[in-house]
Amino acid sequence: MFSKTAHLNSVVRDIASTPLVWILRRMEVILMTTRIRRWVETDTGHRVPNHNSKCRNFHGHRYRWEAEIEGDLVSLKGISEEGMVMDFSEVSRILNEQIHDVVDHSFIVFEGDDEAIRALSEIGDEHRTVIVPFVPTAENLAKWAFDRVDPHIKSSYGNSITLHAFHVRETPKSWASWRP
Repeated sequence: MFSKTAHLNSVVRDIASTPLVWILRRMEVILMTTRIRRWVETDTGHRVPNHNSKCRNFHGHRYRWEAEIEGDLVSLKGISEEGMVMDFSEVSRILNEQIHDVVDHSFIVFEGDDEAIRALSEIGDEHRTVIVPFVPTAENLAKWAFDRVDPHIKSSYGNSITLHAFHVRETPKSWASWRP
């Protein structure tokens, strides 16, 4: 028979061996209460070179790049951000600088896709090509966007905020998300 003390010790041992991030995610309802989302759209081309369908061809999408930010509301009285997690205009500025201005009207290509790189280089310097170290699927682009935006999501007024997730919509019916 299992004693209460042995059971408690087992639970404590299990918690102690669990990564802190996992525990905090389970407590997120208590720790952080508000999430906001802001997005930008781009017209961007790509291809999935090894795919078994038409996606292996050069094509483009109207991408929607959406940051989901979680945090405490600014509680300082009398400032313009009072009651906000983060000013939407600041989120827009970050998304424009880190995503829109980089990939809008450009072609994203995997650094290992020699055929695409060769074809795009023949167009000339006026063509906007973004070379990435991964196959540019929506799933990989969501992580790439998260990694570009995350360092710029900072608290300005002592509230605790984080980039919770990044969502990339490739078509009206298809999207991918990434979160740590």
